[in-house]
Amino acid sequence: MNDLVWYVAYGSNMHADRLRYYLAGGRPAGAARTYPGCRDTSPPRRTEPVFLDGGIYFALESRTWTGGMAFYDPRLPGRAAGRGYLLGAGQFADIAAQEMARRPDVDLDLTEAVTTGRATLGPGRYETLVCPGVLDGHPMLTFTAPWACADVELNPPAPRYLGIIASGLQEAHGWDPETLTAYLAERPGIRGHWSPDAIRSHTSGGGTTSPDAADPNSSCQRDIR
Repeated sequence: MNDLVWYVAYGSNMHADRLRYYLAGGRPAGAARTYPGCRDTSPPRRTEPVFLDGGIYFALESRTWTGGMAFYDPRLPGRAAGRGYLLGAGQFADIAAQEMARRPDVDLDLTEAVTTGRATLGPGRYETLVCPGVLDGHPMLTFTAPWACADVELNPPAPRYLGIIASGLQEAHGWDPETLTAYLAERPGIRGHWSPDAIRSHTSGGGTTSPDAADPNSSCQRDIR
C-alpha cells in the first residue's frame, strides 16, 4: 500500500530511536526481543506532537520490559499525549504486527477503522485499531486493546519503560520534567504506585523548555478531536 497514514504512538514508540527498531529492525538496549523491521524501512515523512481525546493507562505484563504496558482508552476522561509519524499504510501494518510478535508481511484493510473510527482485528493486546481523526488530510491510526481501562487489572510500568515513555514525551512535546511528572503521575496504573519523586527521577533528563512549549494547550501542539 502506498497511502500515507499517521501512526500515533502513545507509549515507548514516542521515542524516535525506539521506533527506528520497528522500522529498520534490531534489538534495542535493554529489550528482551529482536524486531524484524518493516518491509519498507524508510523513515517517517513527518512527525507531529498530538493530543487525543481519552487517556493512557497501564495494565497486564510486558514481554519486553516487564511491568505494565501502555494502552489507549478513548473513553477515559481528559486528553492523551502522543506523537504522530507519517508513514506508509504498509509500514503501519508491519508495526502493528510486530507489536503482536507476528511476521510483518501482510497489509491491513484499514477501511473499517478509518470510516467508523474503530476496528477489532482479534482478541490480542494491540489488535484493536482506533482512528481518532484526520491530520493534514491523512487518517490518524493507533492500536490498543479491545477492552476498556475499567475492565482490566492495572499494573504499574517498569522503571526503564517509564523512562523511555518520558523521553518520548519530552522529545515529542518539549515538556520539562515538572510537566512530564504531572502528566504521568495521573495515568491509571501509575497513580498510587509511583510517587512524583520516583517519576521525576526518570524524567529529570528532559531538560527545560519555554512555557509555551510545556503548555498542553499551546498552539504548537496539534489537538485532534
